[in-house]
Amino acid sequence: MLQDYEIKLEIFEGPMDLLLHLIRKNKVDIYDIPIALIMGQYLKYLDMMRSLNIDVAGEFLEMAATLAYIKSRMLVPRVGSEEEDLEEDPRMELVRPLLEYAKIKEAAQILANSLQLDRDVYVRNIPTEELWGTEGSEEIAEVGLFALVNALQEVLKRAEPGDFMEVNVEGMRLRDRIAQVMEVLSGVSSITFHELFQGKVRKMDIILTFLSILELVRLRMVRAFQHQPSGIIRLYLAADGDIATGPH
Repeated sequence: MLQDYEIKLEIFEGPMDLLLHLIRKNKVDIYDIPIALIMGQYLKYLDMMRSLNIDVAGEFLEMAATLAYIKSRMLVPRVGSEEEDLEEDPRMELVRPLLEYAKIKEAAQILANSLQLDRDVYVRNIPTEELWGTEGSEEIAEVGLFALVNALQEVLKRAEPGDFMEVNVEGMRLRDRIAQVMEVLSGVSSITFHELFQGKVRKMDIILTFLSILELVRLRMVRAFQHQPSGIIRLYLAADGDIATGPH
């Protein structure tokens, strides 16, 4: 049942990941973050995740408090004295750790990729040229929770306006929808995120399918890639769970 299903955020991403996602989504300068805009969107994401039974850890709330504090400091009018003109931009409290986190994450990804090259791992090739209409793979990136939540918001806009977003519904089983999603993916090389929701107009059907996708991504049975210029997300079955069996 859906009411028994809760997603732990630590299996996906943390508050720094969400902030970086919002900065990139809004295409803003990390040194000139529009705090009011980013904070508003950040809180909307938290509300959305709560409504999906995604456990919002304390660190996410702590970051929300930090954003509110920085916003309040920026609203305080400055008196035109030389000392106050030299006062550091309060946003730097956020910029410095964000830059450090982005560097560490990038280095970790490079290390993970290099380690994978040293293993006999055989993964399903991503046919970028045919499916994405691009000649290079630099525009394709694997995505996680927040990009998927963003895509879900677009799907929900098409749902019946009178159908309330209520997760606790009797008779709906996550395992059955997971099996349906796996069956669809097993019959194609890939499928777009939106195609998985075709014919589903009720919010409950949409949410159940979305939770199934998250569970499959968590188990690394499915991988999600996004074409950055268009925003299109494609889902692929991981080849043998991306674990090598080695040549026989």
